[in-house]
Amino acid sequence: MENLAYYRAIPYLLVVETVERAGSWWRRASYPELPGCAGEAESPVEAIERLEEERKALLARCWERGEPIPVPRPPLRSPAPAVVDK
Repeated sequence: MENLAYYRAIPYLLVVETVERAGSWWRRASYPELPGCAGEAESPVEAIERLEEERKALLARCWERGEPIPVPRPPLRSPAPAVVDK
């Protein structure tokens, strides 16, 4: 059986985008596979740091309540390398 550390180590898809807030440009980082899990800040690094705090809190809440923790889709497989005849 998995434990909380297992879920904290899962590499969720990370999305960073620029959004406008009251005339200023901010960065929003989110994990689409974890609904409602996002962080916003003026810099991308700070937005990701806030996102990580939110992700850890969300996973802990789900774990403590016995709720299912969303698991991301399997990673995309890279295509086989092209073979070139010489």
